[in-house]
Amino acid sequence: MRYIVLIMSLLAGSPALAMSQTVQQELTNPAEVGQGKFTYYFWDVYNATLYAPEGQWDKSGPFALTLEYLRDFEGRDIAERSIEEMEKQGATNQQQLSDWQAQMEQIFPDVKDGDALTGVVTNEGKTRFFFNGSLIGEVEDKAFTQRFFDIWLAENTSEPELREKLLGDTD
Repeated sequence: MRYIVLIMSLLAGSPALAMSQTVQQELTNPAEVGQGKFTYYFWDVYNATLYAPEGQWDKSGPFALTLEYLRDFEGRDIAERSIEEMEKQGATNQQQLSDWQAQMEQIFPDVKDGDALTGVVTNEGKTRFFFNGSLIGEVEDKAFTQRFFDIWLAENTSEPELREKLLGDTD
């Protein structure tokens, strides 16, 4: 019995559990849509999990995407890489991209192995960001919301296999 209590107390402090609580608070009847691991060459970068009400993802939201990092990264590098992916998908307004990068650099903290970032698309099309269960920022621009989550969920994503896993397309 002592071991069960010890394990439960250790889990209570874990980012994965905190993210689950965040998703529970942010979405109505959330359920996992799918999950996958992003690997760059031979480095495991993060585990990604997509949640939606009743497990039914709709591009217009609401939904949540959790990235549990398996490596350390600086927040500004995460923001820069996000902009690069948006550009690959056709975002061309340099002023808008610059503004979005500045917002993300202010929001995203440095992450370490085991940390989790969750982005939540609200009913209004806003993006709310959480770090290990704590709200760290919000972007109210609907265009940002679409472009940001398209990094993982658009048909023209640079990682189509991860997209399939997130959307539960395991055929």
